[in-house]
Amino acid sequence: MTATRPPGGSVFLVEDEVMIRMMVADMLAELGYRVAAEAGEIGEAIKLAQSADFDLAILDVNVNGKVISPVAQLIKARNRPFIFATGYGSSGLPEEYRDRPALQKPFQIETLGRMIETALKGATV
Repeated sequence: MTATRPPGGSVFLVEDEVMIRMMVADMLAELGYRVAAEAGEIGEAIKLAQSADFDLAILDVNVNGKVISPVAQLIKARNRPFIFATGYGSSGLPEEYRDRPALQKPFQIETLGRMIETALKGATV
């Protein structure tokens, strides 16, 4: 494989399940990305979405029973790409974001890598 993946990049990760967040962070590191910021609850995610410096966000759709839409809106306003992670399938995405890429939980590292590459390529066009 040639160098289609950028030599790293930073990811903002929002996931309320600590073990899943740690697993995804490990996958990201293995893929050559670094976690620039992470949050396990909506209030914290909103603050970080406004202030953190990152190339891409991975957002759990349902964070402690709250929909991720306010965080997604902030990231969209900053023109940053984002991917949803959900156990509910694409029908579980907020209505206004059904056109966005979604990782079906549980996902494999290969799927995560492809989705990140696609999202970042789409953002640089």
